[in-house]
Amino acid sequence: MKNFTTVLKIAPAFLLASTVMHAQTKDSIIKEKKIEEVVLIGYGAKKKSDLTGSMTAISAKDFNEGSITSPEQLIQGKASGIQITNNSGAPGAGATIRIRGGASLNASNDPLIVIDGVPVDSNGISGAANPLALINPNDIESFNILKDASATAIYGSRASNGVIIITTKKGTSGRLKVNYTTTTSIYEKMGNIKMLSTGQFRDVVMNKALPSFQALLGNADTNWQNEIYQTALGFDNSVSISGGVKGLPYRLSLGYMNQDGIIKTNNVERTTVALNLNPKFFDKHLDISFNVKGTYVENRFKEDGAIGAAVVFDPTKPVYDQSFSKYGGYWEWLQPNGNPNTNGTKNPVSMLNQRWDLSYVKRVLGNIQFDYKFHFLPELRANLNLGYDYSDSNGNTTVLPTAAMRYYEKGTYRRYTQEKKNKLLDFYFNYLKTVESLKSTFDLTVGYSYQDWQRSEPFAPTIQGDGVLNPKSGVDFFTQNTIISYFGRFNYTFNKKYLLTATLRRDASSRFSKDNRVGYFPSVALAWRMDQENFLKDSRTISTLKLRAGWGQTGQQDIQDNDYPYLARYVMSDSGAMYQIGDSFYNTLRAQGYDKNIKWETTTTKNVGLDFGFMKERINGSIEVYEKESKDLLSIVPVPAGANLTNLLLTNIGDMRNRGIEVNVNVKAIEKENFTWEFNVNATHYRSEVTNLASTEVLTGGIGGGTGTTIKVHSQGYQPNSFYVYQQVYDNAGRPVEGAYVDRNGDGIINNSDLYKYKSPAPDVLLGFSTKFTYKNLDLGFTMRASIGNYVYNNVASQFGNLQGISNNNFLQNIHTSYFDTGFVRAQYQSDYYVENASFLRMDNINVGYNFPNFINKNSKIRVFGSVQNAFVITKYSGLDPEVFDGIDNNLYQRPRIYSLGLNFQF
Repeated sequence: MKNFTTVLKIAPAFLLASTVMHAQTKDSIIKEKKIEEVVLIGYGAKKKSDLTGSMTAISAKDFNEGSITSPEQLIQGKASGIQITNNSGAPGAGATIRIRGGASLNASNDPLIVIDGVPVDSNGISGAANPLALINPNDIESFNILKDASATAIYGSRASNGVIIITTKKGTSGRLKVNYTTTTSIYEKMGNIKMLSTGQFRDVVMNKALPSFQALLGNADTNWQNEIYQTALGFDNSVSISGGVKGLPYRLSLGYMNQDGIIKTNNVERTTVALNLNPKFFDKHLDISFNVKGTYVENRFKEDGAIGAAVVFDPTKPVYDQSFSKYGGYWEWLQPNGNPNTNGTKNPVSMLNQRWDLSYVKRVLGNIQFDYKFHFLPELRANLNLGYDYSDSNGNTTVLPTAAMRYYEKGTYRRYTQEKKNKLLDFYFNYLKTVESLKSTFDLTVGYSYQDWQRSEPFAPTIQGDGVLNPKSGVDFFTQNTIISYFGRFNYTFNKKYLLTATLRRDASSRFSKDNRVGYFPSVALAWRMDQENFLKDSRTISTLKLRAGWGQTGQQDIQDNDYPYLARYVMSDSGAMYQIGDSFYNTLRAQGYDKNIKWETTTTKNVGLDFGFMKERINGSIEVYEKESKDLLSIVPVPAGANLTNLLLTNIGDMRNRGIEVNVNVKAIEKENFTWEFNVNATHYRSEVTNLASTEVLTGGIGGGTGTTIKVHSQGYQPNSFYVYQQVYDNAGRPVEGAYVDRNGDGIINNSDLYKYKSPAPDVLLGFSTKFTYKNLDLGFTMRASIGNYVYNNVASQFGNLQGISNNNFLQNIHTSYFDTGFVRAQYQSDYYVENASFLRMDNINVGYNFPNFINKNSKIRVFGSVQNAFVITKYSGLDPEVFDGIDNNLYQRPRIYSLGLNFQF
């Protein structure tokens, strides 16, 4: 592996790779056709024409191209009903994935992700920003997205938020095939947050600040945001070898990625290996699939506070000053005695350069699946799937003694470790029989599933430069949870026209007490293939017309940070809560709040869909209408003093409804020998509403600047996470009046009773458009996304768009340009002025490529292409980026624009 990594590191920097070679061999074209026709549905596969539930299949030929570092980026904007929002522009960062908007308040809204038959933990591992990024995107063959309960109920307790089934590439029998891909990318920032220039800042201070603050101005001219950003480089290389040896199909792939962040000191380096074997025995009655993927990742993370510090640091101060040698030569705000001002903003360049936050993560994900077709009854199959997902991480964070942010601790050092284990055993029987005399096909599956998760974290204190531990004492952490399940599915087809699917899953989760541990999750769906009726069967216009209807229930038990919410527990205190007896201090055992009656969330989904295809599938797609109702929502709510052993309790508090419509259309507009044009359009509209809530309101959405201030609320009759603000009063010139709000209840007093629910981060409509043109060996494509009706609270403007930064604490902070529009002296955190329409149109990806077939011989091909990702964003939002999933814009690590060049070589 070491030698291979070295080879890949020195791959030519001017080359770029495509994740998928478009000039494919005949075998791979046939293989892709099969992927389009047969899709995975959980514990089995079905022809698309026989599906009764709502699902979307996306194969390799439709993936996004360019600098793809995490699997979910392959399908961003490609399907209706799924919203993928990058959490950050940092290399290796994750994304928030929502299928039909999610179904919970405080429990997880992440979909269940199944990789080669193994459901994986979405919470990831310490030291890795994104658990999915530990899988090499170049190894992925297809995504199957299950959206409604009739499709997802086979996964029971974990399927309320949909299921994404990821299948990796496998070997094929035949000659040896080698595929080498290399990508070189340049990353640049999109822009800067709108703060005052040095001249503007100096003018405001001289005109608005007291003389004591005017005297704090310096003589430099520093753009602090430019100082922390850089133009970054990234390299991604992979090679795969596949073929068959004496009837043993195999595929071995190796990958190496090294990417710098656009913020200095930020880097990720990933090495991957994957092996797939697919032998067959006993006259092909026993089919074995062996998959193992190994990943090793090294990260250097940036200091989280550096972005915010760069936004507000006084632009009249220099980055470096020789008189500040005790602070590493970085200019800092000091007290008269020469020590750092504890309230003053720290030098952001120092925060980056004098801190090392390193992590080392190893992951092995593997499974072996035995599928046996009985000799005496070939209609009957037995399938055993054994899976194991192991992650191990360790990291260390060092801050130098000269760093002002840790001056009083004389520097700090912390080392942490974490280990996670995920074990799986699935076993099922499948019976498939067609009875021609009855014009019927029977497909029955029954099975058992066991999955266990374990997480351990040894106590990891921070060591100060003077040898003090913080905290001084603690305990090692270990947690475990288990799900044991039985499931069954019955598919019935009559006369190739009428389809029935019924499923039932019984889950028992260790997260609930024995009285609430077991949940039953049924579903039923019907479909009518109208295109097989005599009045349409011979139609030259309509090639597909299928009406589907489904009903089902799924569960939710993915509670964050506590696997034992029903148990009365005691935890050992740390050094901050020790009890003194004489001269000695002792740890205490502290009782924790609990709810012995806590139980599953249950989501009931109704879905009606129409699949259509015209002119031999030149135009095809689907329309879906659905309703999801979630009951017994899990959420954290305040409890009265003395009512429990905590002031905030996780419990079941209410119900929520989500209604929506989805449209997906694929068009092959032109199909000529030398020229083709195809495109996809998808649209999603949904609206969620809290329909019942035990508590009057649940405040959420903490913001920067206002200590303890929240800006969002869950409230009955409104969308979850609605903004909760005062209605701003404006003068005759349309300028907001500081501190003046509408008395909405008319009592003559402005207080919390006048707060109102205003807009939501959730969009009204999501749109996706992707297209591809080919002319002979040249191709051009792009992918666009639009979000309409999403709102964002501009926390940067609300926190810094006022004069507080030049009137407090004997130091200066820069001011947001919104000050010129408001004239605010003090921060007005809860004004609806800062809730902005953040609708946008984003060009996600533009790519162009050229294929050189028969490069050396008829079996060798080369593809060269270039791409631009995040090419542009059109929006009226005043902040840096309108795409903020949680709706609170507070110093987000901006997404870079990416230019890529590369090459893919096959022989």
